[in-house]
Amino acid sequence: MRTTIRIDDDLMPLLRGRAAKTGGSITKAFNELLRRGLAAEASDLQQKRERFVQQTYDMGKPLVDLTKALALSYAEDDEKLIAMMQGDANEPRDRSPAGE
Repeated sequence: MRTTIRIDDDLMPLLRGRAAKTGGSITKAFNELLRRGLAAEASDLQQKRERFVQQTYDMGKPLVDLTKALALSYAEDDEKLIAMMQGDANEPRDRSPAGE
């Protein structure tokens, strides 16, 4: 098949050198290099498509009912918030009178 392509000025001497080195034409050298490039690209795509498999571990039976895990989390957060608002937080507070 015949077609017209534009080859960058810096590539043409390399293509001519390759053709001279192999004893073939510029067309043959171009086709060989194009095939190699496309084959390498296809190989890279194939390697990227390999399936990732995550290693898993058995953590045993859950210690709480996980069907209510979100509700338990909210209840715990609510208890902490109430304790903070009432001044009963776990962190020690400065109980000295102001200005001392």
